[in-house]
Amino acid sequence: MNKRDREIATDLAYKIIKEVGAAIIPHVGHPESGEHVKIGADGTPTSFIDIIAEDKIIQILKESEHLSYLISEEVGELKLGRGRKENIVLTEELRRTDLLEEKTPKFIFIIDPVDGTSNAIKEIPAYGISVAVAKAPKGRPATLDDVELGFVSNFANGNFFEAIKGEGCWLNNEAQRPSKQKYISRMTLGGFTKSSTKSASKLVDNARRMRVLGSVVLELSYVASGKYDAFLDLRGSRIIDIAASKLILEEAGGVITNKYGEKLHNKLTIYEKTIVVAAGNKKLHGQIIDILTDNEADVIGEVGIISRIDDNRSISLSAKIIEYLLLNGVEVVIESQLARKLEKLKKDPNLEQIIEDTIKETPEIKEHIKNLKLTIDYKQLAKPIREFTSDMAIILGGDGTLLRSQSLMRQAIPIFGINMGTVGFLTEIEVEDTFNVLDKILKGNYYIEKRSKLIVSHEQHNYSALNEVVIKTNEPSKMLHFEVQVDGETIEEFRADGLIVSTPSGSTAYSMSAGGPIVDPKVGGFIIIPICPFKLGVRPFVVSDESEISVKLLRKGKKAVFVMDGQINEEAEYQEEIKFKKADKGVKFIRTNKKYFYTKVKEKLNEGGISSEPRCL
Repeated sequence: MNKRDREIATDLAYKIIKEVGAAIIPHVGHPESGEHVKIGADGTPTSFIDIIAEDKIIQILKESEHLSYLISEEVGELKLGRGRKENIVLTEELRRTDLLEEKTPKFIFIIDPVDGTSNAIKEIPAYGISVAVAKAPKGRPATLDDVELGFVSNFANGNFFEAIKGEGCWLNNEAQRPSKQKYISRMTLGGFTKSSTKSASKLVDNARRMRVLGSVVLELSYVASGKYDAFLDLRGSRIIDIAASKLILEEAGGVITNKYGEKLHNKLTIYEKTIVVAAGNKKLHGQIIDILTDNEADVIGEVGIISRIDDNRSISLSAKIIEYLLLNGVEVVIESQLARKLEKLKKDPNLEQIIEDTIKETPEIKEHIKNLKLTIDYKQLAKPIREFTSDMAIILGGDGTLLRSQSLMRQAIPIFGINMGTVGFLTEIEVEDTFNVLDKILKGNYYIEKRSKLIVSHEQHNYSALNEVVIKTNEPSKMLHFEVQVDGETIEEFRADGLIVSTPSGSTAYSMSAGGPIVDPKVGGFIIIPICPFKLGVRPFVVSDESEISVKLLRKGKKAVFVMDGQINEEAEYQEEIKFKKADKGVKFIRTNKKYFYTKVKEKLNEGGISSEPRCL
């Protein structure tokens, strides 16, 4: 906005705040004013006092000589001005190219008419109005980044916050700065959590004090003025609640993001919501994010290297990674077979040609290996995987390499996978990002994701699986007869080609192909999937991972083979039970992308799980 437009928008905002305040005063403290009269456009109940406030806003903007868009919780999205009122869908309206300049609004008002309605009805002095003003963009949806003016007024005590993008924020005309408190144990935390969120409980338990005033608008503004050290809303705040106070907080110098520490760029629509985490400074904010994401990041002192050994691409890249880590002062151990391969490659008289051919085959790694010099004594760094005690294990390969490697580890070493296979659902990155991401990890910019595992018991022997266990006949075209129990209760008896018991991690593997659901790895459950059952009504089950699953073969004379993660095969006879339960210790993955799972689902589960773009690896 230019200076004149800001003045116009500010005058309108002042008028709205003044007249809404005057309109609701007679209704404060009267229970009948809080009665729900309808459901608002945002899907929440609307009280009589809310309608009074919103009607006043619509009247002011409708009678203005300037055209404006309005987003408000009760009426939704409107186009107002010059005596007219029109219902619109804002995202579609902003994309229109057929409007003349003089008929195109310059402003978007995002208003919560009464934030803290319940407080107002009960005369608790924490209720007010939030007015944000954004410049209406052309040809694209508006976002929180477009908000240039923010106003918040507490009607109960007269406190008035305002902010101008790039110029600062003020409380009752005095410039504001947030708290410098950097210790969670000393902070005053405001906001809303969920009872089932363990990380939030940990945060609340460690805070000095917790405030819940029932007004997102005011409480976010209190972070800007230093009255709160931090604020969070894990239920999800509506954009209309935070549009003004977000600008106020940022202009004061505070930090506001989602729960993953990412800036808020949400669209300005009536339906948009986001989890909010705000703090007075970056250090406190970072600690809060770490707790909410269960981050166990620690200093990486030693790294174990494991790789496919059947192609020179993985072997060459592993050599470069070893060189990089040693140059950065990190101790390295190398899986024994890989060490032997590297020694053999180092002595190969055709080394330069091998590297050249590898680059042609895989241009993504050209910059990484073009100057590769194999000068390290790899034998001295060699160890069997079972003896690894590293802070991190880097695995180069596809999901098969990763599954095989983790099954051999005696300790729960955090795994970092580099995709050298086809799909690479469990791996963290593609090969071209290797050293940029490793640099972040060595600086501590990562988090630990925990995945559950299955313990499989059969005839006094125990096995484990990260993805799934498949039970099938060892004779082609023959069916097996199964009885499946959960915690001793028979849930199904059926004939089928086989049976899969899968973890959430395995839900995107064989389980999915057999018709099972995709399950978020954070879900505490296991999936039971019959493979081609004879009975029509047999369908997959999702059961608690606190349960014990038991599978028994009922057909005499038929053996079954059960396979853990495609790696270990064992046989089961008639009437023998195979039992499944959650392992005491799961698998840890090093992650750098906070949106790991659903991003992977969209990226990897394209046609056949392979991108439509040509792939060299």
